Amino acid sequence: MPEQNRQYIFASRPVGYPKESDFNLVSSPMPTPGDGEVLIRTCYLSVDPYMRGRMRKSKSYAASLEIGDVVLGGTVGQVVNSKHPDFHEGDIVKSYLGWQEYGVAAGNSIQKVDPSLAPISTALGVLGMPGLTAYFGLLETGQLEDGEHVLVSGAAGAVGSTVGQIAKIKGCRVVGVAGTDEKINHVVNDLGFDDAFNYNSVTDYDAKLQALCSDGVDVYFDNTGGPVTDAVFLNINLRGRMVICGQISQYNLQEPDLGPRLLWQLITKRARVEGMLVSDFAERHEDGLRQMGEWVRAGKLKYKETITEGLENAASAFISMLKGGNIGKQLVKVSEPE
Repeated sequence: MPEQNRQYIFASRPVGYPKESDFNLVSSPMPTPGDGEVLIRTCYLSVDPYMRGRMRKSKSYAASLEIGDVVLGGTVGQVVNSKHPDFHEGDIVKSYLGWQEYGVAAGNSIQKVDPSLAPISTALGVLGMPGLTAYFGLLETGQLEDGEHVLVSGAAGAVGSTVGQIAKIKGCRVVGVAGTDEKINHVVNDLGFDDAFNYNSVTDYDAKLQALCSDGVDVYFDNTGGPVTDAVFLNINLRGRMVICGQISQYNLQEPDLGPRLLWQLITKRARVEGMLVSDFAERHEDGLRQMGEWVRAGKLKYKETITEGLENAASAFISMLKGGNIGKQLVKVSEPE
């Protein structure tokens, strides 16, 4: 085991889109676990849109990153030294070590991952936080009913692609919105969405939604915000639901867009708009993962991963993800499990 541990340190608060200079890759002494703790070698780390919000110095649902902190993020890794009775050398575990090669975690803050069920990377994607966000966001916050009409923005991302497939499992008609023709092809031809459109190729979103969602929208799962979401207000059905999961189109703006200006539609349609956080359903995550795992094993739920090799490329992978460079779940592979 090396004597030094490479880590990405948060160096400066981004203005607009992050730059690689906002993060510093440094070496620090190898950490040592204390009683009840384990030392973990990172195999995969996750980069996700929510991380951009944590880089602001503003009040939110979670504390902001401070300058000098290890950049936050979920990880899957292998235990290399344990001082906790429930974990042993070689165990694969999911934790929250952030962007670093090794990290120490309390035993009560990590979960074992069974590598025989699915590739361990899925614990950060379809069988992890993004998958659970899709599951509870659509079925609980969205109160989806079989056979409804569903629209998903960010449809080719880790959350959106799963939302659309769950809706199809429930017998719904699903339309997706994404930013490239390659992504449109993926969600329709690979994942089974009924239709989709490239928002970069459309100027009149209201007209496009009327064409592709001629029966209106019962449930809108929003990962992006922006003008597409504005148009949904004009096409939401009576008693429709809009699930606000992410607003990635807004995260890197130096000045926020004006809006919303179409809330009167909620009066005429008696529709509901509700934000959601996957942590609100923490007590039920095990049940959600059990169902998601069954769908994955049955081939009903497919997933795609965009994997960047090397810890040193974590910052560029994060920036690329914010600009829509990934299809499915964006991961960084740091090491192979032994």
